[in-house]
Amino acid sequence: MTAFDDQSQLRGAHLQERIGNAGLWMLSLLTVLPILGIVIFIIYKGVPGISWEFLTSMPSNGMREGGILPAIIGTFLLTLGCFIFAVPLGIAAGIYMADYAADTPMTRAIRIAIISLAGVPSVVYGLFGLGLFVVFFKMGVSILAAALTLAIMTLPVVISTTEESLRTVPNAFRVVSISLGATRWQTIRRIIMKEGMPGILTGVILGLERAAVETAPILFTGAAFYLPTLPTSPLDPTMALPYHIYVISTQVPGMPLTIQYATVLVMLSFVLIMNVVATIIRSRARAKRQW
Repeated sequence: MTAFDDQSQLRGAHLQERIGNAGLWMLSLLTVLPILGIVIFIIYKGVPGISWEFLTSMPSNGMREGGILPAIIGTFLLTLGCFIFAVPLGIAAGIYMADYAADTPMTRAIRIAIISLAGVPSVVYGLFGLGLFVVFFKMGVSILAAALTLAIMTLPVVISTTEESLRTVPNAFRVVSISLGATRWQTIRRIIMKEGMPGILTGVILGLERAAVETAPILFTGAAFYLPTLPTSPLDPTMALPYHIYVISTQVPGMPLTIQYATVLVMLSFVLIMNVVATIIRSRARAKRQW
C-alpha cells in the first residue's frame, strides 16, 4: 500500500467523521428546537398572567380569578412527602442491591422487577394507591395517601439509579478502604456514597420531578377540585398544580387562557428550580470526586 493510498483512507475517515458529527448535530437540533419552542410559547403566553396576587392569593369566581396559592402549596407538600418516604428507602435499597446482595437468581429477578416497575403507567399507581391507602388503610383522599402513592411510583427510579451509581465506583476504593481496617458500612458511607452521589442525585431529581408533575396518582388519592382554605393536616386533601391545570383547562367554562398558561408556567418554573438546585449540587459533588 502506497503513501497515497494511506492519505486517501485518512481523508475518507475524516470525511466520514465530519458527516457523522453533522448528522448527530442535526438530530440534536431537531430534538431540542421543538422543546425550546414549546417553552418559549408557554413563557410568552404565561408571563402576562404572573403577578404577586396570582402567586399568593386564593382562587375566586369559580377559579376564573384570584390566584393559585393552594395549588402551589399542595404541590410542594406532595413533593416533600414523596421525598421523605421514597428517597431514604430507595437509597437504602440501592445500597443493599449494589454492595450487600449476592448475585443469585432471586436478586436478578428483583432487579428486573424494579426496572419493570419504573415503566408502569402512573394511572396504575393511582389505582393501587386508591385501593391500598385510601380504602384499605382508611386514610381517605388525603395528602398522606397521595404522598405514599407518589413515593411508591418514585422508588424504582431511585433504587435503580442508586445501584448503578454505586456500581460505577471503582472496586479499588472498596479494597483499599477495607484493607486499611474500615468496615464495609464505613467504606460505603464515607467513600462509596460520596463518589456515587452525582448519579444518586440525578435519580432522586428525576423521580421527584415525575412525582411533581403527575396527575393520575393524585387524582385518585389526594387532589381536590377546589378548596377555599389551605390544608392543616396530612389527612386533608389538597389542590395541586398538575390537577389544577387539568381542571381549569377542561372543567371550567370561560376560563381565560392567560390563567391557564400562567399556571403551566409556574409548574414549569417549579421543575426548573429543582433542576437548577440539583445541577449545582451534582456539579460540586463531581468536582470533589477522586477519579
